[in-house]
Amino acid sequence: MGQLNQNPPLVISFSESGNEVAEKIATALSIEAQLYKKGEMDPARAAVERDFQQGRPIIGICAAAILIRFLAPFLADKKTDPPVLAVSSDGKSIVPLLGGHHGANQLVNDLARDLNAHAAITTASENIFGAGLDEVPFGWTLVNPKSAKRAMASMLAGATFHIKGEADWLAKHPAHDPAGEVQLLAHIHHREEQDVPHYVPQKLVVGVGCERHCPADKIIELIKSTIKANKLHPKAIAALASIDLKADEQGLQQAAAHFGVPLRVFTAEELAAERERVPNPSAIVEQEVGTPSVAEAAALKAGSLLVEKQKNTQATCAIGIADEVIDPQLLGRALGTVYLVGLGPGTATLRTPEADRALRVASDWVGYGLYLDLAADAKTHQTEHRFDLGEEELRVRHALELAGTGRDVALICSGDANIFAMGALIYELLVAEGDRAISDAAKRVAIETCPGISAFQAAAAKSGALIGHDFCCISLSDLLTPREDILKRLDAAATGDFVTAFYNPRSMRRTDLIEIAKEKFLAERPDDTPVIIASNLGRAAEKVRVVTLAEFNPEEIDMLTIVLFGSSQSKSFVRGSGERVAYTPRGYAKKAAKEAAQ
Repeated sequence: MGQLNQNPPLVISFSESGNEVAEKIATALSIEAQLYKKGEMDPARAAVERDFQQGRPIIGICAAAILIRFLAPFLADKKTDPPVLAVSSDGKSIVPLLGGHHGANQLVNDLARDLNAHAAITTASENIFGAGLDEVPFGWTLVNPKSAKRAMASMLAGATFHIKGEADWLAKHPAHDPAGEVQLLAHIHHREEQDVPHYVPQKLVVGVGCERHCPADKIIELIKSTIKANKLHPKAIAALASIDLKADEQGLQQAAAHFGVPLRVFTAEELAAERERVPNPSAIVEQEVGTPSVAEAAALKAGSLLVEKQKNTQATCAIGIADEVIDPQLLGRALGTVYLVGLGPGTATLRTPEADRALRVASDWVGYGLYLDLAADAKTHQTEHRFDLGEEELRVRHALELAGTGRDVALICSGDANIFAMGALIYELLVAEGDRAISDAAKRVAIETCPGISAFQAAAAKSGALIGHDFCCISLSDLLTPREDILKRLDAAATGDFVTAFYNPRSMRRTDLIEIAKEKFLAERPDDTPVIIASNLGRAAEKVRVVTLAEFNPEEIDMLTIVLFGSSQSKSFVRGSGERVAYTPRGYAKKAAKEAAQ
């Protein structure tokens, strides 16, 4: 199930009767199941729909009709729809509903073996031949899928086939006949013919060395010319490899993305271990980076050297080959990534798809314990690293150092991670020196920010449209910001007539700044200016109210509350439902009046 590793399936049970089977499947896949009780169909349906649209395989312990009804509006293309399996609550039958030739049939057979269940596979090729020619195992690529469809049609009509090349998985095919009528190719070489199914094993590693800030096109063109000159197929490349000092090199990352393979890196010591096998060592390179070779030594990590070092003005490359297909995850280490994840207010329905994806692909979660709990519905196999409130720098440092070892780490924040959260601290530590400095490996990790819905956005959305015009956000915490700076910002916001959101409005120790804010704003705007008080957003105890600035009581506020003061133009009213809402006019009424007068 190698093709599913990067996006582990959602294993979901819709009733207590299916929980035991769900747990068995989740254990077999080394992930966690999502278990719902009777009467919880709405959140269960939301999870299935969300994950399916994000390309995540679905394994539902339920009647097939449930998944069909849930997913019917979202079906797009059989080439892109992820695998979907329905498993009976007793675990005796497993049906692939979607993605049969894209991992579902393989997954069904694996689970049927683990559960001693019946694999109810309905595709013709599996029932007649035991496999589909367009379903290739991990480490192989079918470079011309249309030809496989024609070949399978011929076989269904009675033809057999023979293989030119080596492919154990095809040779075991029940319809294989060395003297057959249909030809299949299975090798790493380039072939122009499109009518013959061509299966390419990923056995090649391209070792690359380059100057600092080498453009991607220089690396890509060098690899392309080397591949072409040696009549190799680019789909045979399993990975690009280099020294870890180049892990953050944009050109290398872009070149790997161009060929659709990962970039894997080795330490200088690991590359230097190949010095006796390197045909073209360089004393200059060894003096600079600690190994006599980068490109050839990295290529040799595949097994043996197929193509010696080639070069242009800014880069070098060499090609290594393995005896079997290569699993890149076992080759060196990856470029580590820190996903800066903003959870939004806390509920899964208000979490962005980008944040969901990052939570699931990460191997590790780092964060304050409450935030990790809020993301629990997205957990599959991740290792949690919990920190107490107030340990912000410790958790960011830990996330960066973890990623420096090649891991994909989700640094989890509530709201938006770049608004009074961990985003700025990450970049602060990347350039820190002295006692606060992080390791060189941690400085080279990739940073990917996944925006979230911030508290001021959620509070405004729950109570109308208060931020319909200019606004600002001020933190009233004086732990990191001098008190005199906060007072200056309060004055500026009040006199500037901004709608103003107050984060960290009050603590057990600090009680007066929100009171001072009320006084300053009352001096600049009407008593009936609307104020939003929002507590525990996105949680069971959520409470959102709209009051006037005059009646606003700062003593009711705590650290789980965000407060928004309107501008002098903001208004509030009670709707027919009895709900009081607040909004700030954008100016459309004035625009309409001006146009009417013209």
